[in-house]
Amino acid sequence: MQSLGRRAGLSRAAFSRRFAQFVGQPPLTYVTWWRLNTAAHMLRDSDAPLSEIAGAVGYGSEFVFANAFRREYGMAPGRYRRLGCPSPGRS
Repeated sequence: MQSLGRRAGLSRAAFSRRFAQFVGQPPLTYVTWWRLNTAAHMLRDSDAPLSEIAGAVGYGSEFVFANAFRREYGMAPGRYRRLGCPSPGRS
């Protein structure tokens, strides 16, 4: 956040406040949403292994990715894929 704030000419705190004002959620919450939304699209549209999807969206561990996905979508990523869930909307 500090480097983004610097690029915008703001402190880290000011950048976070402005980001939340314009986007509707804090920066790290948005990044998590974006990563998991991207993963959900990949689960639906590809046969890539979970470990590959986890890495592609920035998770160093398939286990950590699966836990985060379960918190956001209420089910494991493998189940999400098997059920053929529709494209996720923005929550």
